[in-house]
Amino acid sequence: MSAIAWIAVGSLAAWVWLLLGQGFFWRTDQRLPQRAEPDRLPGTWPDVAVVVPARDEAEVLPSSLPSLLAQDYPGRAEIFLVDDGSQDGTGALARELAARHGGLPLTVVSPGEPEPGWTGKLWALKHGIALARAREPETPEPEYLLLTDADIAHGPDSLRELVAAARSNSLDLVSQMARLRVVSGWERLVVPAFVYFFSQLYPFRWVNRAGARTAAAAGGCVLLRTEAAVRARVPDSIRHAVIDDVSLARAVQRSGGRIWLGLAEGVDSVRPYPRLGDLWRMVSRSAYAQLLYSPPLLAGTVVGLALVYLAPPVTLCAGLLSVDGIAAWAGGLAWAVMTATYLPMLRYYRQPLWTALLLPITAVLYLLMTVDSAVQHYRGRGAAWKGRTYSRPEAAPER
Repeated sequence: MSAIAWIAVGSLAAWVWLLLGQGFFWRTDQRLPQRAEPDRLPGTWPDVAVVVPARDEAEVLPSSLPSLLAQDYPGRAEIFLVDDGSQDGTGALARELAARHGGLPLTVVSPGEPEPGWTGKLWALKHGIALARAREPETPEPEYLLLTDADIAHGPDSLRELVAAARSNSLDLVSQMARLRVVSGWERLVVPAFVYFFSQLYPFRWVNRAGARTAAAAGGCVLLRTEAAVRARVPDSIRHAVIDDVSLARAVQRSGGRIWLGLAEGVDSVRPYPRLGDLWRMVSRSAYAQLLYSPPLLAGTVVGLALVYLAPPVTLCAGLLSVDGIAAWAGGLAWAVMTATYLPMLRYYRQPLWTALLLPITAVLYLLMTVDSAVQHYRGRGAAWKGRTYSRPEAAPER
């Protein structure tokens, strides 16, 4: 066989393995697990504290915070918004929205700049969780913590459904991958693939099965049992994590907690990413951290992405031009399998199915974003987000 044919066959073999051996990552049926009827839940509805870290979120708060204030939850719940050094009036706007809309009680705090070794979000979570647990001696601390980002809008029954799922299935952590905004052309090209690639790295079925070794969460919506947070020393044990959601899930799992991750219905991100540069920054800020800042892993990722996503269309075209039947057949079949695995995610995002053919182009963009993430790291810009740059975790001091 020719070299092109060998590459095509190798790519096809990779796709057959991904299709059948990677936890059926391409399926989108992992939704909130079965919940008991409200009157069959053990005990009364538990107290919940909703902790919202927020830094310069005035643009999105009017679309997200009212949805939390309006939660239809049968038990006691309150919101703690932690204003992480905002310069756009985030804290004042949050108070104004609470006064205007009413609903759940809201407390806004500003803890100041993070101490060395802490990322801003985890520093905010630390203070929000501490405030939520600081009760009068006769008042028990909340049984659950809902950690949710400031750009996430929740359906009116979101909190109730999360708690019901956690209690019905004895789960310590329940996380939903919020449906990201898909409006602009660039969002249509890049966003569904972001969730698709994430589920390929962390197949939800593997995360959700008993005794799993794969751990992941989606940081925009995490319901965490307070006892599990204490046992896992969260957030102190992960204070330096750039990819805080995966680190959180691993900490809970290592401490003996049961975790669950799935796609959301009624939990949506309202943050816009209208331009390619916006999406580029969103992906590249943590891509090299995902690879543990390792040049060998970066090189392997580049080769792997090229073999899995670029080789099928390239070898198909090359095989047709050179009349290499094996290359054309294997490359075409690999592209067909790739396209088929992307269709469920496009249906979930309500996008035209023909855009699945563009996945190789999207993969090239992600490859370039990953390389750029490494370049920025070695230029000293690291994981930059909203005016802060974080060093690699090894630099965080131990306590």
